[in-house]
Amino acid sequence: MEWLKLIYGFFMANLLGYGGGPSSIPLMYEEIVPHYGWLNDEEFSNMLALGNALPGPIATKIAAYVGYDVYGWLGLSAALAATVLPSAAALIILLGVMQKYKQSPVVKGMTLLVQPVIAIMMAVLTFKMAKGPADVIGIWQTLIIAVLAFWAMKRLKLHPALVILAAFAYGGLVLRYTV
Repeated sequence: MEWLKLIYGFFMANLLGYGGGPSSIPLMYEEIVPHYGWLNDEEFSNMLALGNALPGPIATKIAAYVGYDVYGWLGLSAALAATVLPSAAALIILLGVMQKYKQSPVVKGMTLLVQPVIAIMMAVLTFKMAKGPADVIGIWQTLIIAVLAFWAMKRLKLHPALVILAAFAYGGLVLRYTV
């Protein structure tokens, strides 16, 4: 029955995840960590960091990892299908509707006003994910690393994968001696 839970959890997260990966990540987190308990906060955070360092859409990488971890190859297939099929079907249907009504103020308003909701969802997820490192390495070191990562991506225009690799190196070479 675990594969049915995988289908339902990933189907709902991706069906409601308007805007792609950034908006579906908090929804997947809710299904994966608190609801079903497939991963804990630290495991989810590590999986998300590794997934962001790899090429391709994050939602499918999360589904593949969690599905395989929970129920092997059948779980991987079920989670991937539940992740990809709703988006593909919705894309085909909504693309036609959006093309037909793209100048409508209602459609423009819907797409514009959902963005603050997605921003808040990401902020809440960020807060939840920052709690683990703050407990282990301290709030100040966590904040310094976060500020440096933000600076590297925004000011230096470094690709997020390079920032994640730098964080892996720092964690492996420096923090392993202090934690």
